Amino acid sequence: MAKRGKARRAPSEVPGGLVPEGFRPRVDSPEALAALVDRLPEDPGVYLMRDQKGAVIYIGKARRLRARVRQYFTGHDTRAFVPLLEKIVGDIETVVTASDKEALLLENNLIKRYRPRFNVKLRDDKQYLVLRIDPAARWPRFELVRRTTEDRARHFGPYHSAQSARRTLRALNRHFRLRTCSDFTLDHRARPCLQHQIGRCPAPCVLTVDEAEYAEQVQGAILFLEGRHGELTKTLRERMQAAAKALEFETAARLRDQLEAIDKSLEHQRVVGDPGVDQDVIGFYREGGQVEFVLLHVRNGKLLGTRGHSLRGMELPDAEVLASFLAAYYEDAPTLPDEVLLPIALVEDDGAPLSAWLSERAGRKVAVKVPIRGERARLVRLARRNAASNFVTRRSQHQDHEAALARVQQRFKLSKSPRIIECYDISHIQGSDPVASMVVFVDGAPAPRRYRSFKIKGKAPAAGEPDRHNDDFASMYEVLTRRLRRALEGGKDEAPRDDEDDDDRDPWALPDLLVIDGGKGQLHRALAAMQDLGVPLGAAGVDVISLAKERWIEPGKEAAEKETAKKEGELRPERVFLPGVKDPIRMRPGSSEHFILTRLRDEAHRFAITFHRKRRGKRALHSALDDIKGVGPSLKKALLAHFGTVAAIRAADLAALQEVPGVGAKVAARIHAALVDQ
Repeated sequence: MAKRGKARRAPSEVPGGLVPEGFRPRVDSPEALAALVDRLPEDPGVYLMRDQKGAVIYIGKARRLRARVRQYFTGHDTRAFVPLLEKIVGDIETVVTASDKEALLLENNLIKRYRPRFNVKLRDDKQYLVLRIDPAARWPRFELVRRTTEDRARHFGPYHSAQSARRTLRALNRHFRLRTCSDFTLDHRARPCLQHQIGRCPAPCVLTVDEAEYAEQVQGAILFLEGRHGELTKTLRERMQAAAKALEFETAARLRDQLEAIDKSLEHQRVVGDPGVDQDVIGFYREGGQVEFVLLHVRNGKLLGTRGHSLRGMELPDAEVLASFLAAYYEDAPTLPDEVLLPIALVEDDGAPLSAWLSERAGRKVAVKVPIRGERARLVRLARRNAASNFVTRRSQHQDHEAALARVQQRFKLSKSPRIIECYDISHIQGSDPVASMVVFVDGAPAPRRYRSFKIKGKAPAAGEPDRHNDDFASMYEVLTRRLRRALEGGKDEAPRDDEDDDDRDPWALPDLLVIDGGKGQLHRALAAMQDLGVPLGAAGVDVISLAKERWIEPGKEAAEKETAKKEGELRPERVFLPGVKDPIRMRPGSSEHFILTRLRDEAHRFAITFHRKRRGKRALHSALDDIKGVGPSLKKALLAHFGTVAAIRAADLAALQEVPGVGAKVAARIHAALVDQ
């Protein structure tokens, strides 16, 4: 009996695709990586990055390979996965091409083959339905197909569902009387079928049919699908009138019924775009790594249907996700429009090759546009609303939030899942009216009824010091001390808990995670407040991190270089500082942790500014009369009604003050003394 060897996994099942036999990484140090990059060509082409085990982790294209790859390792590229590359890349391979367009095609093919970890991979969708007709056939007929081929046939679609495609096919067969049987049935039938008996087929299989008249019906059906309805109805009306003049009343009646049926069917089609232009409108919506695309297929100004695509774990910038999606989608698209309308601009290396490639495939110019205003911009907004709606209805928000919180816990080494997160922000203007905000997220979603605001009390100024201090560190220490002390006291707040919080916790109980808006200094103040009050760090107490905003220049650059740095795009990503860790963690734009923490920080900032403005507005309305003993609201109103302004009251003597009803000698003296001293 023959022995059975171990079953070997197919190469396509290996993550990252095929690994070269005997692979050994050429990159084992930063110096080796720099030397490898320096040897790359400056031609257009595609580059493949492999990890230390040889698996392909990223595939990209570039107009100048060496310059583009070098950007990954010089700090200029802020894309999501770039900070990881220097640590895990083991080799870089390149394939030189003759043009940008060839690089685009090769990149897409290699992504399909290797399915790299950091590239967008669009699921191979088998659900396209397209109407196909070959006008050159002897007796053309419409049929539904799922894949187009390079032949002389015409294709119409795609249709967003089998139901809509078959409904269109039934309308064509009902209105234009074309055969529905296969070629085999056509050649072997002996008598007409039921379609002929009910008047929906002329039965060219067994009866003599006028080929010219049949060709006119085929052309009418094509006009109907192309949306050239004015031309179609005009042609049918002319044929009907000609038949009537020739006393062919049966033909004229049939054309009349056909014209009425077509007019009735067109009443239900809504015009949404420019007549005469076929458009694909791309809608884009994302929350962290969860992305939803919607395509509106607008043909000759009429919306034929929509199509949605969901992607998970996309931690790339928006422009890169969009470019990869377009390349993957249009490689297998059954039809190509005249215009592709995008919600955001593509980078230069992606936009021009994509337009050239689509134009070559279509055999005519295909424009790729990012509309700013007008009807096209309205269509893009409509597509985005559809994408947002699909995102909400398709996704399980609970699962997405759970995944995002798990990612936060893993990325920042937290002791527990951060189900309840509090974020703090300080707001003031040059030290005046300082306030702080506390916002709370429960299970990844805002819990507004748990929000709190604090007035910063500060310390009494020493002799010779100004009355106001601009000390954010002291303010943060004060706020956290007050908040943590409230938790240790265990007193319940009179405000109700958030409706979504189904436990019986004290709303002032310690959260799972404290997020401080600021850098390492603010983190130290938070840790000091916890230490002073005996609140443990970690599983027995609370985790804490600080979030520093993105910055434009590196430490040490001159202030005069700031504007230049902004123009050059030297943006440093947002960073997270952890207790006991020297260097911050750079958050990847587009990642789940970046989405949830920046959303939390922005909400804390908004809430703090709102409270600060409210407090500052009250102070602006404060009058000097409010500080005088014995002057209440009614007396203040009477004084202002009599004199008009506080300045006029200050200029009045005691006798004039006593003319106001309710102001006696003592109150007048008190008012006069208080205002004159100011």
